[in-house]
Amino acid sequence: MKKKINPSDIKKILCIKPRGIGDIILSTIVLENLSSFFPDAQIHYLTEEFAKDAISSHPLLHKVLTYKKDGSLISIVKQIRSEKYDIVFDLYSNPRTAQITFLSGAKFRIGYAYRGRKYAYNIKSQVGRGETHSAEHNLELLKVAGIPISSKKINYKLTNESEEFANSFISNLIRKEFIIGIMPSGGWDSKRCPKEKWVEILTSLSEKVSCNILILWGPEDFDDANFIKNNVSDSTLAPETNIKQIAGLLSKCNLVIANDSGPMHLSAALGIPTIGLFGPTDPKKHGPYSDKSDYVIKSDLHCIVCNKLICPYNKECFYQMDTDEIISKAIKLLKTDAKKN
Repeated sequence: MKKKINPSDIKKILCIKPRGIGDIILSTIVLENLSSFFPDAQIHYLTEEFAKDAISSHPLLHKVLTYKKDGSLISIVKQIRSEKYDIVFDLYSNPRTAQITFLSGAKFRIGYAYRGRKYAYNIKSQVGRGETHSAEHNLELLKVAGIPISSKKINYKLTNESEEFANSFISNLIRKEFIIGIMPSGGWDSKRCPKEKWVEILTSLSEKVSCNILILWGPEDFDDANFIKNNVSDSTLAPETNIKQIAGLLSKCNLVIANDSGPMHLSAALGIPTIGLFGPTDPKKHGPYSDKSDYVIKSDLHCIVCNKLICPYNKECFYQMDTDEIISKAIKLLKTDAKKN
């Protein structure tokens, strides 16, 4: 029989999502719901050290705990048990987070009933991966625990430092009508739109819209970003940035075009109109989660949504993507957002 949770008995809650910047941002969908149902509880979050800045500024969190990927399980569990959590939501439910949850000492341990991990939880969701958008997949753990869903918003809170950084950089641009940010990054090689296609897209866009192109990049993207900068007029290469600084720069854009990546989800969480470029992954499950956003995919390609890390062909999903469709959706989002503002 499923354990019943009395909201007044809950004083401390832990959510676990160790990695994936985009996945962490999408998991913020649970926080307003938890705060509403457990008004007297502190909400903490556990993630890996490198990903802390994806969640640390969220106003509904009382504490963000971190650990290193290769850190000792004993030391992690000791840290968790010392907090005396009433509920643990394992939003990741991989073998390691299942162990952490099982050993947490929490009365209510909630996770997904994936093979080899069911033992860890006394409240389990039977919903498998990929049955809903990955943001809403997080809500399945709330539903199975009897927690009402009153909000489906994801969000990211800018810090004063990130806003100051962005303001300082943007002030040096010779402003045109719009600032359009692009992000050529992607966690898998197959998710990355080729640099030549980016040049084609942005050259066409610049012919139709008065805009500054702001090229954001991570360490693995610098060569592509620099190539785009050297081949697209009115483009500016952003400086090297951390997550908080990227968020600041994204917040100054009127539109962001990005591959399926953490910054794409970050842009959507900031409320910036966002277009996702998709090939190996399904935008219905991983697209930008915002009513201000859209995506483009060459859906009639024989190998589309292959979920392969490396393309076995020649990235036809990007090279054959309809540039006119991207431009049309970009212009529509710019006009719609301008009317709202």
